[in-house]
Amino acid sequence: MKIARIAVNYPLKNSGLHYYYEGSLSRGQVVDVPLGKRSELGCVLSTDESTTAVEKETPLDKIKKINSLLPDWILDEEELKLFEWMSQYYHYPLGQLIFDSLPHHLKRPRDLHQIEGKKGEPEFSPNVHQKQIIESIEKDLNHFQRHLIHGVTGSGKTTVYLELIKKTIAKGNSVLFLLPEINLTPQFISTFEKYLDVPILSYHSELSDSQKYQIWMTARKMDKAAFILGVRSSIFIPISNLGLIIIDEEHDTSFKQDDRCPYNARDVASKKAQLLGIPIVMGSATPSLESYYTFHQLASHLHEMKERAGNAFLPEIKLIDAREKSEKEDDIWPLVPQSLEAIKEAFLKNEQVLVFVNRLGFANFLQCRSCGHQFHCPNCSITLRYYKKKNHLACHHCEYKEPLPGQCPSCGCLTLNQKGFGTEKVQEVLERVFPLKKIERFDRDEIKNFKQLEVRLSDFHQGKIDLMVGTQMLSKGHNFEKVKLVLVLGIDSQLNFPDFRSSERVYQTLTQVAGRAGRYSQDGKVFIQTLNPESSLFQIIKNHDFHRFYEDELEIRKICECPPFKRLAMLHFSSRFQDRLISHVTSKVSSLIRSLIQHHFKEVTILGPRPAHIEKKSNQFTWSILLKSSDLGQLHNLLKSFEMNYQSESSISHKIDIDPYTLI
Repeated sequence: MKIARIAVNYPLKNSGLHYYYEGSLSRGQVVDVPLGKRSELGCVLSTDESTTAVEKETPLDKIKKINSLLPDWILDEEELKLFEWMSQYYHYPLGQLIFDSLPHHLKRPRDLHQIEGKKGEPEFSPNVHQKQIIESIEKDLNHFQRHLIHGVTGSGKTTVYLELIKKTIAKGNSVLFLLPEINLTPQFISTFEKYLDVPILSYHSELSDSQKYQIWMTARKMDKAAFILGVRSSIFIPISNLGLIIIDEEHDTSFKQDDRCPYNARDVASKKAQLLGIPIVMGSATPSLESYYTFHQLASHLHEMKERAGNAFLPEIKLIDAREKSEKEDDIWPLVPQSLEAIKEAFLKNEQVLVFVNRLGFANFLQCRSCGHQFHCPNCSITLRYYKKKNHLACHHCEYKEPLPGQCPSCGCLTLNQKGFGTEKVQEVLERVFPLKKIERFDRDEIKNFKQLEVRLSDFHQGKIDLMVGTQMLSKGHNFEKVKLVLVLGIDSQLNFPDFRSSERVYQTLTQVAGRAGRYSQDGKVFIQTLNPESSLFQIIKNHDFHRFYEDELEIRKICECPPFKRLAMLHFSSRFQDRLISHVTSKVSSLIRSLIQHHFKEVTILGPRPAHIEKKSNQFTWSILLKSSDLGQLHNLLKSFEMNYQSESSISHKIDIDPYTLI
């Protein structure tokens, strides 16, 4: 019998486990193998392994035999190379990564419903500037190259995308289009369905296992061009004739996975394009500082679109000082009279309005007026949020809920003050002020599935809703024809967040939200209600001055040694036992890493350990260590050395996060 090396679906960071097999076996084949007393899936990495070499790792009498093959389930060489690269770069077990990313294998999947493009003629042809960008990128359609389109909101990036897609399809190749959020899917499907003449497949989390598996198998066997549109995980779909990858809103944090392997789909897409020898086009009105810095060095691959397409102009941005408040305004809090007056004027012109609030619920927390008692989640180190419609307090990190208390459990006081506000509170105030208008919410609390999402967007587009109060879901990529006014509330809390990216996130959020106003007109307005109108960041946003923001932020990043000048890695250690965790991380882990840095990796800096911003989540305490280096090779080698020398404890788990989006 011969020996194969197999990446098994198991959290073990090694080069694979060895198994005996008979007959023929190919690299990339999926197999069922014994693991302890159970069976697991595995992927063949190599066959015909040398007995002498294997014996150095595993005694031959301990090697088991493969149970069976899954004949219709095989990864091609480029897929496997991508997974192997990810496993090394993100320091994550290869077998677990592969089977986290693949859809569930099904023997009898249901038939797949796919949309057929209608091949309509676009109402607008590309303008001169758009044509120049299309021609510049078109030269690279036959080989790997990266391009970044930095276009202000409403500048016509979708028109550029559409032309590049059509040119790729004309060559007989398929296109993969990545979106950050599922809520953008209906809009883009509607657009591309009108103008393309190929099958259109949509891949997202709301699909059943059967639908995901069918899309996977259809894409693998495809012998003609198709258009595949999807969220982060669609980067792993094995499209047989892929010719172009497009990533819209490349800056968006939704492209970074938090659980399991913390990969960034933007960076994985770039590696996939390199392996396949095809171009990748990224677009954003607010590109990440790292991306813009990188492409700024390669001026020929950075494409700027500084004006809105057609006759539209960028919206006028006004700051509303919310610091002074009279008692008469208590019944309209958190809004102020100037904001309500702007909404009233918009309604008189028969316009629709968007109100952006980046918090769910009615109040951030409740507090006893007498003794100051707050209601905390028993599983997490945060206060519970109040939801008035559901009449309960809930934690947004775990599933814990409790009924609204009638009195303080500490002192018995009947007065519980509501602190802070969310979308539900704002909706209630607006419904009281404008009782004849239809006011709805657009957030995760109100919209729980794809069908509800489509209905809510359709109702707004048809004018059945006059005003929508929404969270981050509202800020990305939507085109609302009758919206000329956008109101922003509660942005100050984000600006004061203890993270080096907080200014960048606020800039991106406000610019994207502002981009929903006046996309089809010349008189869009954005009102930002703030307690800090003197902030220099607000002045930059008022002037739509990305380059000033970029230069200022770059100076700060250089001083604090943050990306793009240094690369980062976070090590997170978690346990149910706080004392044991703190002792382990502050003594054993910290000592090991500092010793490795001192003797072998002097270009790496260590910060921490320290508790996570929310130390306890779902009964797990977390402490973190931050590593910085301008030498990416040293950073990776330090992490490899750490894993080789680290002695884990049974009650403590750890996770490595390369290029983290947040340090808290």
